[in-house]
Amino acid sequence: MKFRRNRQRENVDINLASLIDVVFVLLLFFVVTTTFTRETQLRVELPEATSAEQAPADQGKLVEITISAEGVYSVNNHLLPKSDLATLSEAIERESGGDNKLPLAISADGRTPHQAVVTAMDAAGKLGFSQLRMTTVEAAQGTP
Repeated sequence: MKFRRNRQRENVDINLASLIDVVFVLLLFFVVTTTFTRETQLRVELPEATSAEQAPADQGKLVEITISAEGVYSVNNHLLPKSDLATLSEAIERESGGDNKLPLAISADGRTPHQAVVTAMDAAGKLGFSQLRMTTVEAAQGTP
């Protein structure tokens, strides 16, 4: 026997509008809560000089900036009363006589703060020095 169904089949539709709304809310949530900057810490190990290239003997004058471990400056063995950019610039200009073509050497202790070395380089750059040397001490052969 064949039974007839009087009811017609209902069309099954999935309501996509609510599904799209949920996906957009999730997308918005992830965009708002995600950070796009990656904060990293760099471990810096400063290299040692195992071989040093000897600088040629200068026929003329040399301006030498020496920086102690505490960040105290000395220009051509004259100790500066203050360790700031203005005092250092004045001392360099006085020792060079305004001649920025002279070679300039920076000797810094191994424990000198980086800011002190950068300040010395900044002072030399502002005065127009182009021949800049960083002096190093040759490492002992027995130490790694």
